[in-house]
Amino acid sequence: MGDRSRRWAWVAVLVIGLILYLAVLRTLVSTKNPNFVPALILLGATLVPLTFLTFAQARTGRWQVPASVLVTAAFFGGVIGTVVAGTLEYDTLRGLGTLPMLFVALIEESAKLIVPVVLLFTVVAQRRRRVPSDGLVIGVAAGMGFAALETMGYAFSALLSSQGNIGAVEQTLFIRGLTAPAGHTAWTGLTAGALWALLASPSVRRLFGFIGTFLGVVVLHTLWDTFTGSLVFVVVALVSIGWLFWELHRYRTFNDHPVGQLQPN
Repeated sequence: MGDRSRRWAWVAVLVIGLILYLAVLRTLVSTKNPNFVPALILLGATLVPLTFLTFAQARTGRWQVPASVLVTAAFFGGVIGTVVAGTLEYDTLRGLGTLPMLFVALIEESAKLIVPVVLLFTVVAQRRRRVPSDGLVIGVAAGMGFAALETMGYAFSALLSSQGNIGAVEQTLFIRGLTAPAGHTAWTGLTAGALWALLASPSVRRLFGFIGTFLGVVVLHTLWDTFTGSLVFVVVALVSIGWLFWELHRYRTFNDHPVGQLQPN
């Protein structure tokens, strides 16, 4: 695929996905057949995160992560991340009687890193070249899977609590789908990118960079879960997306350097 086609592939993903979503929604409303609800939830939960992943992948430079790795990161990262996070949050809640938002953020951000860490140390590590943008886009894929499954769960809960009101499902899908790139998707991309930068060229500076990135992401996640005002959401979203784009641009400078010869940043 040419560079121009890659850079604009996200538009095709968004347009085609939106057409499919509207087609399913129209069929569901006109036929009132509940069999179309799972397809509606699946499309609504994955459309924006998948579009964002396609956008980010096209801006990682010439060296790209294989599609098979991204699919693996999205699927297993989402399933394993949600299962581990849900189990730990339940055990912590049962043990403490309450679960501070800081604990939620810490648990979820750690759980989302499980699959990216495995991929970074195995599949991608076998390649002759390592670039931090690989880690970032793998993290974005894992965050996308986590966000999509979480959104599907909220949409299903909205369906049950509203006694089958499709409008409630649409509202949930719209809000959570629209904010996914600025939440789980960006946060996991940032931490995985910082980890891969550390592995690509180990140094004390990059070790503290990874630790600082992880803690910063936990703080953003905590703020997102704690406050309900729209102003806080906007600020956190802008910081998360801006930070991710800045790191993506910075990591592109590593693309022309082999392992062990990466230039310091």
